[in-house]
Amino acid sequence: MATRTGAPRPANSGTQGKICQFKLVLLGESAVGKSSLVLRFVKGQFHEYQESTIGAAFLTQTVCLQDTTVKFEIWDTAGQERYHSLAPMYYRGAQAAIVVYDITNQDTFARAKTWVKELQRQASPNIVIALAGNKADLSNKRMVEHDDAVSYAEENGLLFMETSAKTAMHVNDIFLAIAEKLPKNEAGASANRQSAGVGLTATDNREGSGKSCCGSN
Repeated sequence: MATRTGAPRPANSGTQGKICQFKLVLLGESAVGKSSLVLRFVKGQFHEYQESTIGAAFLTQTVCLQDTTVKFEIWDTAGQERYHSLAPMYYRGAQAAIVVYDITNQDTFARAKTWVKELQRQASPNIVIALAGNKADLSNKRMVEHDDAVSYAEENGLLFMETSAKTAMHVNDIFLAIAEKLPKNEAGASANRQSAGVGLTATDNREGSGKSCCGSN
């Protein structure tokens, strides 16, 4: 279990290192905060009212690890049940996944376990799976105990952190932990010799309609 703290950091100017590109998918019930986590990670922003994701949104962001720059191609999937059948389109071929639940909602934790089972059964054999207990800023309304999530993560070989898209708690950390665990010499990762910094420019093809409560999707 990773407990690393820190934030995506730019590479030192003049540093030459390889760039590894990985596909990452976010899965979880509607309104657990998937889109809010991605928005915080990619743009450093949080919106109290976040548009619901339709189908999936695509964004990119990079983090730097010593001499390696990891570029994430992020697919933020919709949490509504009617979009569940589309999920395999997005996690197929993904090297990493973040399964998100809301610490104030026990049902979303049960749903997260279902997503983990599906990934273990149908996704790439070596996929790195992280479990994110989001909305940690609402710990006074907690319904999912931290220790229960830790035990589940350890039993299933998952990275685990509690996060808050609102306060930015552990948002960068969980992406960094995934980046560190991914094999940098994987055939699917592109390695180009060039200097790179944190990619605070993002590709965002998000579509949405309607407003939902704080930290939706």
